[in-house]
Amino acid sequence: MGKGVRVAVISGVCVTMLGGAGYGMYNIASALNTTATGTKAVPTGPPSREEVEETTAKFFAAWEKDQPEQAAALTNFPEDAQALLTAYGSDAHITNVHITPGKASGQSVPFQVRATVSYGEESRPLAYASRLTVVRGVNSHQPLVDWNPALVHPRLAKGDSLSVEESATPQIDAVDRNGKVLTKEKYPSLGPVLDELRKRYGDKTGGRAGVELVIRHTGSGAADTTLTTLVKGKPGKLRTTLSASAQAAAEAAVTDYTNSSVAAVQPSTGEILAFANHRDDGFNAAFLGELAPGSTMKIISAATLIDSGLTSASGPAPCPPSAVWQSQTFTNLTGLTPNENATLSESFARSCNTAFVKFADEVKADSLATEAAERFGIGRNDWKVGVPSFDGRVPAPDGPDRAAGLIGQGQVQMSPLNMASVTATAKTGTFRQPVIVPLGLDDRTAATARGLAPGTSQQLRAMMNRTARSGTAAGVMAGLSGNVGAKTGSAEVDGQSRSNSWFTGYRNDMAAAAMTEDGGHGIDAAGPIVARVLRSAG
Repeated sequence: MGKGVRVAVISGVCVTMLGGAGYGMYNIASALNTTATGTKAVPTGPPSREEVEETTAKFFAAWEKDQPEQAAALTNFPEDAQALLTAYGSDAHITNVHITPGKASGQSVPFQVRATVSYGEESRPLAYASRLTVVRGVNSHQPLVDWNPALVHPRLAKGDSLSVEESATPQIDAVDRNGKVLTKEKYPSLGPVLDELRKRYGDKTGGRAGVELVIRHTGSGAADTTLTTLVKGKPGKLRTTLSASAQAAAEAAVTDYTNSSVAAVQPSTGEILAFANHRDDGFNAAFLGELAPGSTMKIISAATLIDSGLTSASGPAPCPPSAVWQSQTFTNLTGLTPNENATLSESFARSCNTAFVKFADEVKADSLATEAAERFGIGRNDWKVGVPSFDGRVPAPDGPDRAAGLIGQGQVQMSPLNMASVTATAKTGTFRQPVIVPLGLDDRTAATARGLAPGTSQQLRAMMNRTARSGTAAGVMAGLSGNVGAKTGSAEVDGQSRSNSWFTGYRNDMAAAAMTEDGGHGIDAAGPIVARVLRSAG
């Protein structure tokens, strides 16, 4: 017998023996996973640590080897996963992928990705961190990667695509009102807005397009997100209305409060001076948030009462312990002493809910909505800021929400930018639609509104100044010199342990408003944010 044949026979014997051993081990494992009735037990509950580690390792290995089909098969949405993982290597030209998993926390595994992006003869390194979760399949009962585009890159969302291509518009060098360069690295909140400004005005700034790795947000319609530039173009220069010093103050102010947003405008011009968001989702809630503004809405409500001839700043606005409107009982914040002889100025400064609710019988169903739209420019969906914005919502309900609307609850919804604009209008008496780039850049037509009668504006300023100096906002506004005014607010939200915190105020030629979700009273979170921004006002 030759050597080759002998080896073949030995190998065959080994295979037979291993096969038998495997069969025996299968029988043992099968017995361990079989119930007393002979039915094989189905795995239930969260995947074990071993299952998490094994599934993660297999998924990463297939991803690193550019095997999208194999990697996708290890997820609970294989079709979606395969499409994006295929594009990762083909359309995005990402190669040399190395993934380093971190320490697992239950079913969640953080990891680091290091790779190379190539285009022609150009290549650039790509590095980022992400996280995945392993779950048990609903039908297969096997451990599977819980598919989410964000695990491929944290800035990817459902419907997004990833590709390397010549950019549709040139990069921009955005500068503030004094010519200082603004970058998303230094001012993180500017990221999505700078992307949007580039999308809208990149071809109007004299720049030249380059080649980039981008995320196309086809699902949401938002501006592309540039991840890295492979071939540099020539950036165009875009002047904004922002103030670098105010922007720095806004960025710093929101860092202490999760899910917070702030916006500041110049009352004399309507120009946006700063905005910032501290959120995990990257949402620009400062411009696009849609939440009940609580008692900051009393600025518009007080103007409505004055303009309707129902009372005045020095006129009566009794503050009882409770007030009932269409079987709904309203009360005040704990600790507020009732005063049946209160004036509107006092009830405003002390933020008495019941004083405003008591006027629900006398205010017409559409009075608040009309005042908001015609005097403050709110709720007409016609602002031309230069980037997407929510323009406020003040419906005209003829039911229980009529009273709730007077205190900024019910169906009334605002963003911090809306409330900063309301405050600016109250201070100057003139509505000036907020803008972040000059209207002449693309011949936009600004929204208009009648603004306030001089007497109404004067009374609002007096009430807001009283609130800032001796009312509910006094503690927050203490130490701020100059011409100041403020209004606190809190808005109850179903399912939250605490109310949303709202605060708006002005100092000299700056008006700012902030909101902190689940932040408590206005002075607890939003107030300190606004005060910090107002300190940057000259």
